[in-house]
Amino acid sequence: MSSRRTFMKQTLGGSAALMASGFFPSSRVLGANDRIRIGLIGGGDRGQEIFNAAIHCPNVEAVGVADVYTRRLDEVKAIVPSIKTYKDFRQLLDDKSIDAVLIATPQHLHALHFVPAIEAGKDVYQEKTMAFNPDHARRMKKAFEKSDRVVQVGIQATSTPGCARIRELATPEKMGVISGLHSHHYRDARYGGWTRPIPADCNLEHVDWKAFEGETTPAHSFDPQRYINWRFFWDYDGSNVYENMVHQVGFWYKVMDFKIPDSVTMTGANLLSPKMQMPDTIDVSMLQGNVLFTWNSMFGNDFYGEGHDMLLGTKGMIARNEGDQVRYLHEGGERRGVETLSSVTPEGGKETGYFEGTPVHMQNFFDCMRSRKVPNCPFEIGYRSAIACQMSIASYHQKRAVRWDPKTEDIV
Repeated sequence: MSSRRTFMKQTLGGSAALMASGFFPSSRVLGANDRIRIGLIGGGDRGQEIFNAAIHCPNVEAVGVADVYTRRLDEVKAIVPSIKTYKDFRQLLDDKSIDAVLIATPQHLHALHFVPAIEAGKDVYQEKTMAFNPDHARRMKKAFEKSDRVVQVGIQATSTPGCARIRELATPEKMGVISGLHSHHYRDARYGGWTRPIPADCNLEHVDWKAFEGETTPAHSFDPQRYINWRFFWDYDGSNVYENMVHQVGFWYKVMDFKIPDSVTMTGANLLSPKMQMPDTIDVSMLQGNVLFTWNSMFGNDFYGEGHDMLLGTKGMIARNEGDQVRYLHEGGERRGVETLSSVTPEGGKETGYFEGTPVHMQNFFDCMRSRKVPNCPFEIGYRSAIACQMSIASYHQKRAVRWDPKTEDIV
């Protein structure tokens, strides 16, 4: 996580986008050179990262920011002094001059901001995990399908060169029959590196606690720990499954066109992070037709790194690392451990460190707003990957394998 955040602070510039094919009709078509006016809902750490990526894209103007914490409004205003600030996001949506909103609020609030934004006629850049639970997913899907809006979900790896390269390599001629996909996300960081100190002004004078709680049941009395370190609580987040597994799931759903899993099993335990409700050591198995997709994660060792994936077929193997390096090995060829992935000549990507795809992903969003083409991570990929994550958490809580019922659009 720290490597990604460092990269974002150092490398926030415009990038050439990888354009997706297909036509997305709209009642409002911007000209190729029209200025796009944006608003931000959620001005915390990730919100400021995507906001900075957005304002460094050509011909984009930041108009407003909404957040329930006045400190976040002040921080975004320090970036763009002319920006309007709102404690109520609905006031931002009332501004008809705003073409698009970037939503980077905690997971449990995504639907509560996404649906009104779509209904207000805004295009949306929606941070992952797109939907917190099946009810939210259904509400977001209904709003999206009734609209003609462009929606880009914040799974930025779908805009990297590695995504396009793997789609070229993952053919029957090179891979044969694919039956396995293994991915993992390891950190040597207690609590995932997410622990945040509580500022002195984090109190009811500066935080709209009721707005933050949203639909949380039962409601809680104001607790600065819950507000600042919301990732530690089931009421607001879904563990590292929602934080990072979703990135790898969304990437491979795009590459392989996987649908919602046939079944999901998740096991785990909290071994190193007693202040956090969620497990910090996790193993997930998803049956995707004839492919078993596995993912595991831990916060006590980073030997395998944050984003290594291996696609396994009868004729070959494709590997991708967190630097977006892609490597193909034919079956029977040389065997090499995952540690060599950070030193081989890349097909595209970085030899060391994290490849940050947010700038190019954001540019793709704006390009698609103008062209009305389908963005690199459209609503459907965000929806499927969110359901896969929700199924994982349901399996963990229920201690059994779970399935998705497409008729009721619910987990059974």
